Amino acid sequence: MGLSSELEKFNLASDPNSDTLSMDNNLNKLLKSVLKAVKSYAENQLKHIEQRTKIGLALSIEKDIDKLLEMIVLEARAMSNADAGTLYIKDKENQHLDFKIMQNDTMNVRMGGTSGVDIKLPAVPMYIDGKPNHFNVSSHVAISGNIINIPDVYEAEGFDFTGPKKYDAKTGYRSKSMIVIPLTNHENDIIGVLQLLNAKNPETGEVIGFLNEYVDDIASLASQAAVALTNTKLIQDLTDLLYSFIKSIAMAIDEKSSYTGGHIKRVVDLSMMIAEEINETKSPPFEDIAFDNNEMEELHISAWMHDIGKITTPEYVVDKRTKLQTIFDRIILVETRFDLIRKLIENKYLNRKLELLQKGADKNEIESLDSELETELKNLESDLESIKSSNLPGEFMSDDKISKVKEIAAKTYLLSDGEHPYITDEELENLTIRKGSVTEKERKIIENHSAVAYKMLSQLPFPKKLRNVPVYASEHHEKLDGSGYPDGLTSKNLPLQSRIIAVADIFEALTARDRPYRKPMHISQALKIMDFMKKDNHIDPDIYDLFVESRLCEKYMEREDIKNGN
Repeated sequence: MGLSSELEKFNLASDPNSDTLSMDNNLNKLLKSVLKAVKSYAENQLKHIEQRTKIGLALSIEKDIDKLLEMIVLEARAMSNADAGTLYIKDKENQHLDFKIMQNDTMNVRMGGTSGVDIKLPAVPMYIDGKPNHFNVSSHVAISGNIINIPDVYEAEGFDFTGPKKYDAKTGYRSKSMIVIPLTNHENDIIGVLQLLNAKNPETGEVIGFLNEYVDDIASLASQAAVALTNTKLIQDLTDLLYSFIKSIAMAIDEKSSYTGGHIKRVVDLSMMIAEEINETKSPPFEDIAFDNNEMEELHISAWMHDIGKITTPEYVVDKRTKLQTIFDRIILVETRFDLIRKLIENKYLNRKLELLQKGADKNEIESLDSELETELKNLESDLESIKSSNLPGEFMSDDKISKVKEIAAKTYLLSDGEHPYITDEELENLTIRKGSVTEKERKIIENHSAVAYKMLSQLPFPKKLRNVPVYASEHHEKLDGSGYPDGLTSKNLPLQSRIIAVADIFEALTARDRPYRKPMHISQALKIMDFMKKDNHIDPDIYDLFVESRLCEKYMEREDIKNGN
């Protein structure tokens, strides 16, 4: 209420017939009344400013868009004592207004936002047949930027109020006063519309028109709200961009390897399952540990990014199905070489046979030579089968098998340019790998992905709440006893989040169905291996025990079975 309204309460006209004393008394009363009115007005203004400041601060702090939208409507209604309010937001193409919030105290309606009740009303078109829609009051305000203040919608002209009238007829409600205000942000863009309905007299509860003295306040609130909403949406857009980037990186890794992308998603799922279980458990040693939303998001992104370093890892190493594989399986070269050796052996015996025939050798000599040839070719074929068997990484390679391959590698064949070994030194190095399919040099290349992950992620300007992502993502191959990589950290240096991702990564790798170099393990076999890792102080024993005792491993496998249609 303005100062003039306060002063109108008092009769300022003096009585010309009163005596001087009376006039002095009246003047004193008048001055006291004026001072009282000014003080009351000043106090109201201060309270008003304080309230607006609090509202502005609250709007700027709130980061949840649904809560922010609800707050805008609630504060605007409180400021104008409105019975109902609706908030519309423009779509990305600026073609229509989407209903976001609907509130009505009389009808006990709360829709949109955090209410859990969807607004199923159709969007308000801003254009009809390519022309601006000025018939609907909300679209008119969104297009023109004007504030519309209507005392009674039933008597208003120029706008189509069929919708409110139908609602009234259906519910018994009476829509009357309405104010519609654009949400204009700091770039002077209209991003939405705030519509308030049925202002009430705070003393009588009677529906009245929206007082002009409140219009500027509501418009100011709408402007503050638009800026806050724009900033919040910008933050959300940046978050969405970050997650899209993360998933695009995972897709890029997936393109390099037929299985790694699926591995990343599964490690994310497992990591979050473990973290959620830690949050829920009330038993030692996790009873006092609770990851907040920011920490859960930090872990989530770290799990997504844990294999980002594999972008630099050659795909022939990542997908090495056999020991001799590079960009192709070099067993083909070995087979071709053995075909050449076979031909050389056959030619050698053919020449000897011709010499014997020319000398008039008898039948027994010829048959003996043929038998010798057959034996040598069988031995050659046996050597090739041994090499082909050694090329497969399925089982642990015994000393006898390694000795056999070395024996074959020591054999030579003769060409015009000199002697050549049956197997090259590099092939021998690969074929004598005891376990798996990669050499020690290739293993270092693979292990380097953790260090690369840290280098890559530490270059990104993560916000404060995500500052540990480079650390958590790059430490999933560290072990509690210090024998892991890339930095050989121990239990003193490894945060809980890194340990969670490590357990998830190992279990997924052991049970995965899509590894090119081995068959998937049964859950019991995988847990047996992890149990040894726990005893050897390689993985966190508390996380592993929780993983097993809460049956997370089985829940995860059941979910994967459903996904795979098994």
